[in-house]
Amino acid sequence: MKSLLIMVVCMLSALGLADTRVEEGNREGYLHLGNGAEPESLDPHLTTGVPEHQIISALMEGLIREDGKTLKPKPGVAKSWEQSEDGTVFTFALREDAKWSNGDPVTAKDFVFSYRRMLSPQLGAEYAYMLYVIKNGRGFNQGLLEDPESLGVKALDDHTLEITLEQPSPYFLNMLNHYAFYPVHEPTLRKYGAVNERGNPWAREGRYVGNGPFRLEEWSLKEQIFVSKSPTYWNREAMKLKGIFFYPVEDQQTEERMFRSGLLHKTGSVPLPRLPYYQKNKPGLLYSHPYLTTYYYLINTRKAPFDDVRVRQALSLSLQRELLTEKILKGGQKPAKWFTPPGTGGFQASHLLEEDLVKAKKLLADAGYPEGKGFPKFELMYNTSESHRTIAQVVQQMWKRNLGVECELVNKEWQVYMVTRRELDFDVARAGWAGDYADPHNFLDLHLSGGGNNHTGWGSEKYDRLIDKAAGTTDSEARFKLYDKAEEILLEEMPVIPIYWYTQNYLIDPSVKGWSPNILDRHDYTEVYLESAK
Repeated sequence: MKSLLIMVVCMLSALGLADTRVEEGNREGYLHLGNGAEPESLDPHLTTGVPEHQIISALMEGLIREDGKTLKPKPGVAKSWEQSEDGTVFTFALREDAKWSNGDPVTAKDFVFSYRRMLSPQLGAEYAYMLYVIKNGRGFNQGLLEDPESLGVKALDDHTLEITLEQPSPYFLNMLNHYAFYPVHEPTLRKYGAVNERGNPWAREGRYVGNGPFRLEEWSLKEQIFVSKSPTYWNREAMKLKGIFFYPVEDQQTEERMFRSGLLHKTGSVPLPRLPYYQKNKPGLLYSHPYLTTYYYLINTRKAPFDDVRVRQALSLSLQRELLTEKILKGGQKPAKWFTPPGTGGFQASHLLEEDLVKAKKLLADAGYPEGKGFPKFELMYNTSESHRTIAQVVQQMWKRNLGVECELVNKEWQVYMVTRRELDFDVARAGWAGDYADPHNFLDLHLSGGGNNHTGWGSEKYDRLIDKAAGTTDSEARFKLYDKAEEILLEEMPVIPIYWYTQNYLIDPSVKGWSPNILDRHDYTEVYLESAK
């Protein structure tokens, strides 16, 4: 039914019998965005994906926002802040006019409550480890400390928040615009259930209370999410958009047709077969820029035969990454030579991934599978996307041709895919890690033992010690040396197979203004506006 409706609207628009969404949106001030997938949740403490972030960042606001062009911290709920001389204590002065969408004032106590909730062992938040930067955050989250007062977060008064860190952290301020650090409205959570209950249904249409520039008006599953300009937002007078429609369109071909028919101002991606057309014929509609993201495959190291490092190494060594990026993707992507994208916060690893078919075959033979004989057929899982399927098909062929091993491709829609990953109910799975902030720590703490986003079952005490030591090292050169050693361990153990570093490619209508490309592909909706064609 949804596809049929889209086709009818596309036909009417093409025939000029009706204004397109884009034309109407330009007149009225409504932005129409392709979101890629249906969000798992809009609870900022329980999500981990890009589709969720794109919506939550419209509904919620943290202490700090980011400049759309430079990504440098700028005031959010906090109008100013001070840092102690030793770099471990931050004092934030909160705006007196910051309000929740129901009119309640946003106070320092809201952030204390929210950080305690995020770190609660009962909630089991995947991103809880990001708050380990806060004093006693790790101990509280792991149940070693039971008193929430032990956490380094204190409300000095209604509009003054003090955060004490475990140790100086050069990237702390940049972390604060991540949704793991967003506040939630305590009375609303208590109204609908236990505050630390994962199934608490507060984050739904008709119930959602946020503090961001927009408020949730409609959530029609598999159809659209609509947010409108919040009348209680402190900076509402500077905003030009009246609202945003997010469309969970997983099929890239459908999304591209919607763009051509004037149903979308912006797509989430571009189908691989259509990239050359836009590059040659309509470059003004194509945004292509570096994106701090690594495309990789997760390996379930708890399953045989993938518990053997020789098997994992063989799978990686047999991949022809340059062939994939230059002949298949052709969108400016670069073969991944290590995990952290090059230049992340100035970091560059020195240990490089190899492409060595001879070595790969020997490793597989040493593991007991000469020429792939006796190697069990396994599953390669990916979430719904034309691009992911194409890449999986190419990798499938490479492994069969180069190693003699066979895998079956398994496609799952976003929500099921994420649950399957978390439960380690897979053999090999597609994954992508988009930087939450531009520092190597954000890519390398992903693989900490037992980390909420470590979906491989792998862990290394040596690796953990390196990451923990780097977190407290303020000298950049010394810190990068520690990260370099951690990268070396990743390449030796290969719990993940880096494949390529992203270039972000999407289509955007010329009427969209204030949309500044940046390496995190994050955008401040309060700076975006629409301009009708003259």
